[in-house]
Amino acid sequence: MEELKHSGLGIASTVIGGASTVLIFMLFMIAGVMELSTPGGVDEDSTAALLVGLCLILLVGALATGLGLGIAGLCQRGRHKLFPILGTVFSAVTLMGSILLVLVGMAIE
Repeated sequence: MEELKHSGLGIASTVIGGASTVLIFMLFMIAGVMELSTPGGVDEDSTAALLVGLCLILLVGALATGLGLGIAGLCQRGRHKLFPILGTVFSAVTLMGSILLVLVGMAIE
């Protein structure tokens, strides 16, 4: 009986999902500190706010890529499914949480 190999797509998905999760958490922490440390809040047209928004868009794109790779890894036959499952879960949960947090923030304003 042949031993199954780990899915390369699944490993990539897990790495992208895990790294993006950590980076997006740090980005939200930075945005929160910026908002609290500026009297009256951060100006939406400032360079810092635009940079945070750009980073958020890039990280959401990375999460979507990780989610796609995880799903592709789940579809591979003859491979272990551990890493594709982890990558899909990391990416999907972080993506949905980030979108929900942005929507809540927009509703509060």
